[in-house]
Amino acid sequence: MYQNYITGQTEFALSYEFKVSKNHITRLIDAFVDSIPQEVLLEADVATTGRPLSHPAIMLKILLFAYSRQTYSGRKIETMLEENLPMRWLARDHTYSYHTINNFRSSNHAAGLIKRSFVYFTMALADHGLIKHDAFFVDGTKVKADANKYSFTWRRAVEKYHAKLQANVAELYDELIEKKVIQSMKPEMIKSSTGMEEITEQLENEINQLNEEIKQEPKVIKGGSVKKQRRRFLKKIYRKFKQDLVPRAKKYEKAEDTFQGRNSYSKTDHNATFMCMKEDSMKNRELKPGYNLQVATHNQFTLDYGLFSNPTDTRTLVPFLKQFPHLDFFDHIVANAGYGSEYNYTAIIDELGKQPIIPYTTYQKEQKRKYQHDLSRPQNWQYNAEDDYFIDHQGVRFSFYRYSRRTDKYGFNRDLKIYRADKHQLTARLDQLAKTPGGRQRQMNVNPTWNYFKAKIKDTLSSEEGKAIYRRRKFDVEPVFGRMKRDFGVRRTHLRGQQGVENDIGLVLMTMNLTKLGKFMAH
Repeated sequence: MYQNYITGQTEFALSYEFKVSKNHITRLIDAFVDSIPQEVLLEADVATTGRPLSHPAIMLKILLFAYSRQTYSGRKIETMLEENLPMRWLARDHTYSYHTINNFRSSNHAAGLIKRSFVYFTMALADHGLIKHDAFFVDGTKVKADANKYSFTWRRAVEKYHAKLQANVAELYDELIEKKVIQSMKPEMIKSSTGMEEITEQLENEINQLNEEIKQEPKVIKGGSVKKQRRRFLKKIYRKFKQDLVPRAKKYEKAEDTFQGRNSYSKTDHNATFMCMKEDSMKNRELKPGYNLQVATHNQFTLDYGLFSNPTDTRTLVPFLKQFPHLDFFDHIVANAGYGSEYNYTAIIDELGKQPIIPYTTYQKEQKRKYQHDLSRPQNWQYNAEDDYFIDHQGVRFSFYRYSRRTDKYGFNRDLKIYRADKHQLTARLDQLAKTPGGRQRQMNVNPTWNYFKAKIKDTLSSEEGKAIYRRRKFDVEPVFGRMKRDFGVRRTHLRGQQGVENDIGLVLMTMNLTKLGKFMAH
């Protein structure tokens, strides 16, 4: 016996009332988004006529639930709104096209809303006692961009070919000035595309004038027309400017504006920079377009995030901390040795007034007995503070010589003390050891500020409190990246452009927060 089944049936009416379970993630998403004030959710200037806009609260709920189900495609989210019952309950049975969904999650309004949602989430964690005031943890990871990995543009190549083009234009300019074709211009104008266009315009005017003069000449001129020869010469240069030099100059200038201090960018996502990724299957350090993601965490909850175009973490810490809204809530800033630098220590201690628990690059190496007993290193030389001189392991005395200031490419100043070996040592042998192989007096540099910060960091990391806090870094911030890349499958962004990618990553991190909080509440 079989169940009754009618193949010609065209309609099947259902009458049901759907409710999600008490511990379902949709209820937490619904309650969290509704806790955000309306003045934050809604835009200030909205048209009063025309079709009403989709409500930001519903759009944010839709995206957070879709991301919790590892659904990142706008078309698939649109399908979920029709077929997924928890999604229909969350969206109040509203349906939206994938155009509306994609436009919202890459908009300026969504950018501000997502950033503000982290503020309210942190406040909620603090209200429930899930955040302590002792420290927060900072770390970074590379995320591949949604861009062609072979569509690269390198700054060195652009600068090289742009300089050659400008040299070519300068030669043609000198030739045209010599033949009195164009008027003289400022040197900086000649190198720009605007100046090249002006030269092209003057060449066109000169050619038109020659055309009128040639019309007045007799048809046959013994030895040929000089003006026709001049016109042929000018037309050749005019075509070169019009079809080659001016378009290339504009292309190079546009590329130089796009770099914004970077060494490369992708042609399919101009905000993506080529970086070495950890997920390198070929192990050949192939550069791929990506973004440098920085996060601040506490108890494995993401409190804030930032997206940067520079591949190294050293220069991202200070800008990230300055945009972190809850900086005053914590006492210590914890990060790994990749963030340890004089610039970062200066900014954190002197400007922000916080205590860093960030080891410098050689901290672990300096703790080893071999390093501490290596007398060839200046750190282990004998120092006389009263007379301000060093004596190396060979007995050569280095007296203070002068002060020096060095400025790096980012504009940061380092004040150094230079010590030079005395010309007259105690013995003739020491006089010889005080010289370099080239015959000059040996010198050594000492950075007092850097040494002060190193000693301060050593004391902090040697204390029981510092050890306990720094020990938590490994199991606080690292699992966030593991969950993002393994559990949520986000190794590559789903949108393009700085703002779109930042919104996309923000939605992922907020979804991870809500998912973790939901499991915590369920237990």
